[in-house]
Amino acid sequence: MSPRSTRSAFSFCAAALLAASALAHAQPGHTLDVDWETSGQDGRVAAVHASCVPAAAGRTAPGPNRSPAVRWSAGPAATRSYALALVDLDVPAALSTVNRAGAPIADDAPRITFPHWLLANIPPTLTRLAEGEDGGGTQRGGLSPGWTPHGQRGVNGFASLMKDGPYAGYMGPCPPWNDRVAHRYRLTVFALDVARLPLGPSFTWTDLQAAMQGHVVAQGSAELRYSVAGDAAR
Repeated sequence: MSPRSTRSAFSFCAAALLAASALAHAQPGHTLDVDWETSGQDGRVAAVHASCVPAAAGRTAPGPNRSPAVRWSAGPAATRSYALALVDLDVPAALSTVNRAGAPIADDAPRITFPHWLLANIPPTLTRLAEGEDGGGTQRGGLSPGWTPHGQRGVNGFASLMKDGPYAGYMGPCPPWNDRVAHRYRLTVFALDVARLPLGPSFTWTDLQAAMQGHVVAQGSAELRYSVAGDAAR
């Protein structure tokens, strides 16, 4: 998450419950192999995929923000489409604490999840996205939601925080510069038994999870970390 707003934090409890329900129908024993092809050699997100990078005086500067190359194994025979989600698992629940000089965020502070990238209705023949295919460079307002050759693009978490654009497509890691915790970024691909989920043009992470309920036949995840703090913990 990038920390440019201190508006009230939203609750993701309902979203977590929806995720558990959606995965309840996954076929036992079938797990997708998910790989960040252009990150992960050291267990961390490569800086080229971050929307902010470390800068002078412990602050941050805009990063390259290129969507990563992602590969996943084919789903079971029942697969009719895929969906993809990248979420930050460690966003401070109190957004008012973000990027405050002289006030480091406690390592044990409550955390919430925050979506950075959503794609749905990915064709069943597609099992790889090239680097930069769903975002390259930081632009004001982010990308537009809607259909692409590689699926339907949803809005990321910044759409609920910012007022200057739709904020769809990929938006890379940008944890607070006053947070020592190295944030975990979990990329999950879902294999679905429907060719098309009934999603609106600006669907959210909560919308996607609700639409996937009862349709997930397999899933797999890959998790990496990223921090802009020089003394990052864990």
